Amino acid sequence: MRLYDYIASANCLKVRVLLGLLGRDVERVAIDIFAGDTLTPQFAALNPSRETPVLEVDGEGVLVQSNAILWYLAEGTQYLPDEPWERAQVLRWLMFEQEYVIPGIAAPRFWRMTDRVSAELVRARRELGQTALARIEDALGDRPFLTGDLSIADIAVYAYTHLARDAGLALERYPRITGWIRRLEATPRFVNDLLPYPSNASRGAGRSIYDPSEQ
Repeated sequence: MRLYDYIASANCLKVRVLLGLLGRDVERVAIDIFAGDTLTPQFAALNPSRETPVLEVDGEGVLVQSNAILWYLAEGTQYLPDEPWERAQVLRWLMFEQEYVIPGIAAPRFWRMTDRVSAELVRARRELGQTALARIEDALGDRPFLTGDLSIADIAVYAYTHLARDAGLALERYPRITGWIRRLEATPRFVNDLLPYPSNASRGAGRSIYDPSEQ
């Protein structure tokens, strides 16, 4: 099993966190998105969308989309419930992450840190990020984790939520979220090895799917 991942991507971080919690080793293939690594024909054969992460499973094939990879790896473990209602709750949060956290936190964070769009657009997306944080805060209530027990729902939502300050969002306004982050990071075998965006991630400095003119 091989994981093609980018060390500065929080979508890739999701998979690395789960693998760490499971104590599973995989062959990791480092991909530098902004050096053009995903623009090659070889990578396009793995994932035509030219995105990371990509999980290549011997005897099965290739799996893309970070949350699909989480679901596959978590099957049969404590991080994905067996009971249908509980599984549906996990799925709900995976969909919430894609609908609210990615556009409302991940996107403005990326734009802000790599100088790719106007400040006005960043501010507009941050409004969605504030909605996401408020929804997570309310949902946690007195629960330790989003669905009660630690699951891939928490891992998926954590990946970019814990970086909300980079998007210009004030996490200190959400005490339940900050407590939830601390609990998750205190879990045995939890490892956050995310690195900052390198210099070639800045606008005009590299070649990637985010810089079509440079392809």
